[in-house]
Amino acid sequence: MGLKENKKYKNRNFISSFEFAKSGLITVFKEERNMKKHAISAVLVFICGFVFQITRIEWLFILFAVFLVIILEVVNTAIENTVDLVTDYHFHLLAKSAKDMAAGAVLLASILAAIIGIIIFTPHIWHWLNQWIN
Repeated sequence: MGLKENKKYKNRNFISSFEFAKSGLITVFKEERNMKKHAISAVLVFICGFVFQITRIEWLFILFAVFLVIILEVVNTAIENTVDLVTDYHFHLLAKSAKDMAAGAVLLASILAAIIGIIIFTPHIWHWLNQWIN
């Protein structure tokens, strides 16, 4: 396939690129159970951030953690779909390894997000509990 032929499959402009990206995000949110869990967790974390009035620096860490998990879940889903396409759903040890590694990346990001959440919200929760008890 020559360079000229390949161009017809490229996105024509920024708007079409944006539409394809939006379509991919909508698909992963609709089809992936874990993405729904991540989204619910993110909403709860954002609500806690507003309730506890976390600082701008704390918001940066929270946003980083939340978006890192979501981004890696999207990448994980893309890897899983690609592996399934290439292997035609037949078991291959390397395919399993690729899918497991991608899932492991999401797990590590989720652990990091949980640690960041604990570090940021624990002092706020203790302060709130102390006020409520006294």
